[in-house]
Amino acid sequence: MLNNPRSSAQVQARVAAELAWDPRVDSADITVTAEGGVVKLGGTVACFRQVRQAASAAQRVYGVTSVTNHLTVRPLIAGGHEDYEVRTAVLHVLMLNTTIPPTISAEVDHGVVHLTGTATWHWQRDEAECVCGTVPGVLSLTDDVKLIPAPAEADIQQEILAAWRRNARLSLDDLSVDVLHPGLVILSGTVTTWAEHDEAVTAGWSARGVMHVNDRIAVAY
Repeated sequence: MLNNPRSSAQVQARVAAELAWDPRVDSADITVTAEGGVVKLGGTVACFRQVRQAASAAQRVYGVTSVTNHLTVRPLIAGGHEDYEVRTAVLHVLMLNTTIPPTISAEVDHGVVHLTGTATWHWQRDEAECVCGTVPGVLSLTDDVKLIPAPAEADIQQEILAAWRRNARLSLDDLSVDVLHPGLVILSGTVTTWAEHDEAVTAGWSARGVMHVNDRIAVAY
């Protein structure tokens, strides 16, 4: 995509429209700027989960190549929440979600949730972030949950390539995967939408034995 004022204005308008369209995002106080496909989000939202949802909404828009997210959470009530109250609520939602292992725990400091512990799969860490983001009083989140993956039962590279091959959206001609050492995967190439990007990366995280994914897949139009 050419980086010119017209294309930038189009991308900015499309992203703003998508944020206003998505009922999961309170876009009243969100600002959008764009330079070509590079989008920046600013302003405030009602809860931390909306920070993630706003970025996902922006990535859905045609022409967006990257999203820088500067959104912050505005307190819902005057005076905010005490950290111990937020931590109690965070631990409660983690316990109630049966997909999140009990080895994941959390501390809270000035509204910032710090996730610690271990998990078998990356999606379990992501789920923990999602549920914590719904708790009132959570202003931000850091994730230091370490992966202790299930042992690989086959060649990791071939397993990921097979998963990509099964996916109707993905083309192996445009993607590659390298395994530098056990547990470290590098994904490279280009895709035409963020939905394709996310599916390719999800496949990388889904292979047994993967501890880290280095995402080098670019979205190109």
